[in-house]
Amino acid sequence: MSKRNASEAQVESTSFGEDHVLEDTWSQQLASRFARTPFTLQIRILYRSGLMKIAALQHDIVWENRDANLARLEPQVTAAAGAGARLVILCEVFATGFSMDSSRTSEPIDGPTVRWMKERAAEHGIWIAGSLPLQGEEGPLPTNSLLVIGADGVTFRYDKLHPFTYAGEHERFVPGRDPRVIVSIEGVRLGLTVCYDLRFADQYWAMAPNVDAYIVIANWPSSRRHHWRKLIDARAIENQAYVIGVNRVGKGGGLEYSGDSRIVSPSGELLASAAHDETMLLANIDPEFVRATRAKFPFLQDR
Repeated sequence: MSKRNASEAQVESTSFGEDHVLEDTWSQQLASRFARTPFTLQIRILYRSGLMKIAALQHDIVWENRDANLARLEPQVTAAAGAGARLVILCEVFATGFSMDSSRTSEPIDGPTVRWMKERAAEHGIWIAGSLPLQGEEGPLPTNSLLVIGADGVTFRYDKLHPFTYAGEHERFVPGRDPRVIVSIEGVRLGLTVCYDLRFADQYWAMAPNVDAYIVIANWPSSRRHHWRKLIDARAIENQAYVIGVNRVGKGGGLEYSGDSRIVSPSGELLASAAHDETMLLANIDPEFVRATRAKFPFLQDR
């Protein structure tokens, strides 16, 4: 396999546990190491240094069963770290599912889910992101909070701004107050959003000048999957930034989820995608490509 410039890449996809010949030594070693891992790995290989590799884990969720979910996710996080990911992204409410019984699923900031996130981050020397219902400090209702936690325990927090009123989330969760939460990790500026936020373009527009990539984690049902795919592509193209959309698969609370997780570049190129199965998507985030795209096509300055 010949080396390529930053605008070209090789995509490999393999379902571990099956016979599959990969073209390059790195992928062969990776497949061998995780040969018993029961989910697909899709690799986006870019031949440049100075990039941050991220892993988007598209996973199933056992309904309202925190212990079962954390146990199932631990080997997947291990696989992502072993693949070289510096940031591992889980789905929205990854430990419980999108349950409206928030009095049962919520927990304090020092509860078992956050401790588990900190333990995984420290164990592998990575960043880990995902949301959970966090108990409120000013009232009985929790927030749907996206946390990004580092190996040293540093924690960034974004509380979901737009509760999904169609499902009654506004009656069970308190909305966030800050629409623009941007964190910088290893030179990459990340805008944090959760699920229903994706429908509100103004939130993304406001962050755009200071963002290289948006994270969108979700429990987005299959019945509106075409909305999910089109909105992610639109947010990437209109803001000239990467969008990392991480959605669950499986069934829960009477709904079905097809995943359709996808990573889209600032130019609108689909870097990686998956549907239906538990899958790991790997891609490199390149802030320089964001800057180059915006310099060549300075659309943002016309807003």
